[in-house]
Amino acid sequence: MKAISVKNLTYSYDEHHIAIDDISFDIMQGSYVSIIGPNGSGKSTLAKLIDGLISSNKGEIKIFDTTLDRKNVNKLRQRIGIVFQNPDNQFISSTVEDDIAFGLENQNVDPALMKDIVLEYAKKVKMSDYLDKEPSNLSGGQKQRVAIAGVLALNRDIIIFDEATSMLDPKGREDIRNLIKQLRKSNPNLTMLSITHDIEEAYLSDYVIILNKGKIVKQGNHDEIFSNLDELKSLGFETPFFATIKEKLQKRGYDLKNINNIEELINKLCQLM
Repeated sequence: MKAISVKNLTYSYDEHHIAIDDISFDIMQGSYVSIIGPNGSGKSTLAKLIDGLISSNKGEIKIFDTTLDRKNVNKLRQRIGIVFQNPDNQFISSTVEDDIAFGLENQNVDPALMKDIVLEYAKKVKMSDYLDKEPSNLSGGQKQRVAIAGVLALNRDIIIFDEATSMLDPKGREDIRNLIKQLRKSNPNLTMLSITHDIEEAYLSDYVIILNKGKIVKQGNHDEIFSNLDELKSLGFETPFFATIKEKLQKRGYDLKNINNIEELINKLCQLM
């Protein structure tokens, strides 16, 4: 089933600046899709269009086969959660527990059930030991974990990560990548869309859409995007570290066709030694 379907979508902030220029793509339920591109390529604008925060000038967006329009935008937005670039902009409460609970309170969830829900999702993101802490005292990676817990607690069908790792240090980015892996295992029907500059993050996804100046310059599954590293470089991207190592080993004769991450690579090499 298609979680998101975009057809001939166009959006312009004014007569001279076309941010999204006649693009089309589909995102299947349960998939993990990355949208990458340089600054000004239209990535964040596209995220806002999909979430109904702004309306397109032309084209169509469907969320689970229902057209996104003014009549049903509020209903469809209940199926989508967004984790923004700066987690500080999402905090409004004095403790981690209250912040995770905030969205549940807005949805009038029974207070008798709320504490267990908060505990469940704090545990999923490994923040259950920080429930009484002030968000301002957390690291960048911990803040993003809390923001993600708040979205997960709302039981959305789609999560959009809008540059959610760009302000984090390498350890924080790695934490969020590992969390995404865990979320995929625990909820195979959850659809995740990552708007990112991070090519290493994009490497983890099933499908990649590359935007430039509002247009799709390339889209495809993991193998179609990362099997040709020279083409990726020609589009202005550094190649992922793992993909570079894998390519060099394959040129030396190693069969690594079904190896997709560093852990699998290490295990494979140990078996061959």
